Amino acid sequence: MAASMSELRRQNSRALLRHALEAEHFTAAEAMAATGLTRATVLGLCDELTVSGWLEEIDDSRAAGLSRRGRPARRHRLCERAGILVGVDAGRSGFTAVAADLRGTVLASARRDLAGRQADRALRVRTVQELVAEVLAPMHLDGPPLLTVIGIPAPVDEHGVSPVGVSDFWHLMNADFPEHLEGRVSVENDANLTALAEHALHRSENMAALLVGERIGAGLVVDGRLLHGARGGAGEMRFLDAVLQDDAGAEGVGALARRWALEALERGADSPALADVDPARLSAVDVFAAAEDDDPLAREILDRLGERVARIAATLVSLLGIERVVVAGAVAESMTPVLERARATLPEIARAPFPDIVASTLGRDVVVHGAIQLALDRLRRDPLELLEPSPGRREAEAEATAAPSSQPAPPHDPTARPRREHHREEEPA
Repeated sequence: MAASMSELRRQNSRALLRHALEAEHFTAAEAMAATGLTRATVLGLCDELTVSGWLEEIDDSRAAGLSRRGRPARRHRLCERAGILVGVDAGRSGFTAVAADLRGTVLASARRDLAGRQADRALRVRTVQELVAEVLAPMHLDGPPLLTVIGIPAPVDEHGVSPVGVSDFWHLMNADFPEHLEGRVSVENDANLTALAEHALHRSENMAALLVGERIGAGLVVDGRLLHGARGGAGEMRFLDAVLQDDAGAEGVGALARRWALEALERGADSPALADVDPARLSAVDVFAAAEDDDPLAREILDRLGERVARIAATLVSLLGIERVVVAGAVAESMTPVLERARATLPEIARAPFPDIVASTLGRDVVVHGAIQLALDRLRRDPLELLEPSPGRREAEAEATAAPSSQPAPPHDPTARPRREHHREEEPA
């Protein structure tokens, strides 16, 4: 019976926390309607979760101007900073970290760029540690964040593991981050996180997010679910070597724009705009800017890129029934001419139905947006999984409890017995 009552208590707490995460604020009547719990259970849990620090009581319905007659209804809301979520984009050379509250509002951010440095696994780990510490410093936390999600440019299975013995690059990118960071840590493919970020903005049940830059990768949502595949291989674009039958393979838009421009200039192609750019510094941004000025070589390169995006989109539609393709990354905002060419090319190379091909509006922060979205999804799915201490912290707190201490341990268990044993009745607003 004790075990059953304990599990029932957890289920009720989970249901109320889920409602609190979705609602701006709520009365007992509203929580009852959303969860199916009784009034006494809701009021008791509100007291417990308020003592634990996950909820806070706000002005009652009369003080808030929501009711005039009868007993005013107590109102509660989520304490948004009761826990912190961290998202990290650990790219090939560019790193970004953000800290967010329990509703996903970004509270702090930090960046690092390792371009030009020989980045080994130790340097990657150290860079992520420094960024996480920097974004958490203003939070003044008593313990680690609830969850840290790290996006990397390598395939990752549902356990955060990349294929072993296949690619030295994948091994370098996936540097065992959970072993070197405090609290719960989840590692995910950067294109998959991009798909989660875009799916949160536009709830397309069948979509692909193409993360373009130096390489191209795809995050795939089919029938509303993110695909991982065996060893995290869903969305890997190595098949492009065979499908497109060239040596560009999975090179991204940024890499191809630079490469094709340099190759053409070496052959003596006419390009008034690009010929004046230092070859060592020429980038996709230069090519896109030149195309806006109707530079003939730049326009030709953008057409080639558009045709390539169209062929990738046509392949995804044929295999997976994709309805929407979002092109994302730092260069996405400059890709309007490329996407226009891709849309025009689709009827020439494929049969209807054709997908919508659009540019992401999230810029270079799309991966960290997706990391926070993954953390929020996990929190909403099972709040108690994250709101309770991680196994390592539980052991440390158990040891601290066993030893005499003049300082009480901070509250952390949302199902702990409340300090207040009585509550006043509430009438619905």
